[in-house]
Amino acid sequence: MKVLIVDDEERIRILIKEYCLNENYDVLEASDGKEALDIIKNNKVDIVILDIMMPNMDGLTAYNE
Repeated sequence: MKVLIVDDEERIRILIKEYCLNENYDVLEASDGKEALDIIKNNKVDIVILDIMMPNMDGLTAYNE
């Protein structure tokens, strides 16, 4: 299973990534909504963990794209 973690705070991404890796998930990371959409276009992603408040493109805008 492939998980995309989207958060502008690196320390939060690292923490969530560790939990996911411990469960043997493949992990992708993005620091804003725009980067997340680019990753989703080029990868099969099963789960997205999406922060709401981020620079460039917030999580709600990315979700609605």
